[in-house]
Amino acid sequence: MSTPTITTPGSPEPPGDEIPPDTFAGRITLAHRAGGVAVPLLTTLVAFVAGGLVVLVFSRKNPLSTYHAIFNGTGLNWLLPWNTCQFPCQPAIHLQQTAVQFTVLVLTGLAVAFAFRCGLFNIGGQGQYIVGTIAAVWIGTSLDSLPGFLHVTVAILAAAAAGGLWAGIAGFLKATVGAHEVITTIMLNYIAAGVTWWLVTGPLQAESSKTSGIPQTELIPESAQVGAVAKIPIGFVIAVVLAVACWWMLSRSTLGFRFNTVGANKHAARYAGINISRIITLSMLLGGGLAGLAGALEAEGTLFRFEPAIGGTLGFDGITIALLARANPLATIPAAFLVGVLRTGAAGLQFETGIAPEVVDVLLAMILLFVSIPVLGKWIFRSRADKVSAASTSWGN
Repeated sequence: MSTPTITTPGSPEPPGDEIPPDTFAGRITLAHRAGGVAVPLLTTLVAFVAGGLVVLVFSRKNPLSTYHAIFNGTGLNWLLPWNTCQFPCQPAIHLQQTAVQFTVLVLTGLAVAFAFRCGLFNIGGQGQYIVGTIAAVWIGTSLDSLPGFLHVTVAILAAAAAGGLWAGIAGFLKATVGAHEVITTIMLNYIAAGVTWWLVTGPLQAESSKTSGIPQTELIPESAQVGAVAKIPIGFVIAVVLAVACWWMLSRSTLGFRFNTVGANKHAARYAGINISRIITLSMLLGGGLAGLAGALEAEGTLFRFEPAIGGTLGFDGITIALLARANPLATIPAAFLVGVLRTGAAGLQFETGIAPEVVDVLLAMILLFVSIPVLGKWIFRSRADKVSAASTSWGN
């Protein structure tokens, strides 16, 4: 048995986890890496084509007219050389709604992307979003004696803390006892829905809702409302700034290096002295805080109160955005814009074409399916290559 080889600065690197490029798995991996922009664009285009076929077959409608109707409802129809908007078009209002959707989607996408970079799958964005929303509303309605800037700041921080702590439960269980984050975050989603329902039908219920039968809280006073600057929602600016900040942290800072190392290889991270349990918990705390912040901006910038149906599936849309962005915080900006345009434009789709707005859900599901195929293919072929490599080579042989 030969002794281990000691490498020098001029010697080749020791064998690692790289897949040989002349193998089929290697070609798949290289194509995956080279398709940082091409793969999401191509999969999105394929999803739109497949969605158009669904509309054509089941609704007997022109797919191009359907997509044009969606675009009309976003407030961006003035970009087109023609304008055939048939329902009451209010570009300013629709554009503001698109910006609000974009704000929430960027933050929920970042919540999932943070976990991805650390090797985790955070499906609890919806629950973290809900608890953040109820926390912001509670602070907004109970501390109305605070001055404006301080009031809205405290409400936003409370929402971020609530979302972070809610996600931190799953992170702590993963780090300590190995509980799978997919199971725990799904369970926490249901718990969050149940707790907030009890709050909005009990301690935080508005007096007016007791007679109307619609569960909701009191309105947030103006001192806790997030406004706009030059008709641009402040939340829009906050979301873009945070996306850039998260990108810088993950790609340029020591903490981001630890996140990426734990996500790439936990054994190497442990060997390098990185506290894996702390990084796992911290990644969930930060991701949950971003989702909670999204809930605060939604409640304080749009509805000004909490209702059980607030946000719909915006928390789950973060999964689509993170996959489409391939866990790149900067790429969540165009991905969130695409999903936000589809969500906002679906409102007038039925009025203009007679097609149910749920076609957008079908389209988003197809995007999620097609964009996950390259990731799944890489994981499958990588696993096979690792098994072959482990069986044929080892250090010192």
